[in-house]
Amino acid sequence: MAEITAAMVKELRDQTGSGMMDCKKALAENDGDLEKSLDFLRKKGLAKAQKRAGRATSEGIIYSYIHAGSKLGVMVEVNCESDFVAKTEDFQEFAKNIAMHIAAINPAGLNPEDIPQSVVDREREIYRSQALEQGKPENIVDKIVEGQVQKFYKDSCLMSQPYVKDPKKTISEMITETIGKIGENIQVRRFVRFQLGE
Repeated sequence: MAEITAAMVKELRDQTGSGMMDCKKALAENDGDLEKSLDFLRKKGLAKAQKRAGRATSEGIIYSYIHAGSKLGVMVEVNCESDFVAKTEDFQEFAKNIAMHIAAINPAGLNPEDIPQSVVDREREIYRSQALEQGKPENIVDKIVEGQVQKFYKDSCLMSQPYVKDPKKTISEMITETIGKIGENIQVRRFVRFQLGE
């Protein structure tokens, strides 16, 4: 069994934000292997986050972000379980990152049900016209259109978008990681994005 040093614990803690004892335990259970310990902590955090997902989120903050030049602004309401967590640096940083993502990517809504039906109908019509224009048989056009609509939702809804600072994970995955890190349920409740002239 590998010796677990303070430097190893510190490195793992810096990478995950997990507690010192959790990092030490992860390293001990994975024979000092940093990569396996990272995966161990991520799985543990995910399991904790899933347990917390149903808990009420009645505290939080409304975070405002004004982009350089003052021509673009975002307000986002992010909720958590306690006022104490809402005031922590990790929670504030999380809210800021969500607001900056919204400023950069301009999602159409949080989830598919937030996108107006008229917008979805317009997209369906465009996809149908494109498929017919390409000579696709009528009997598979509906399947093509449905696939395109699902892709539209994935690209347009905040929760399923790849996080702008780390495209390997979605906003939903980022939220789950943050829940595991801070120990409380978190929910992005709503947002609004203002752009000068729009």
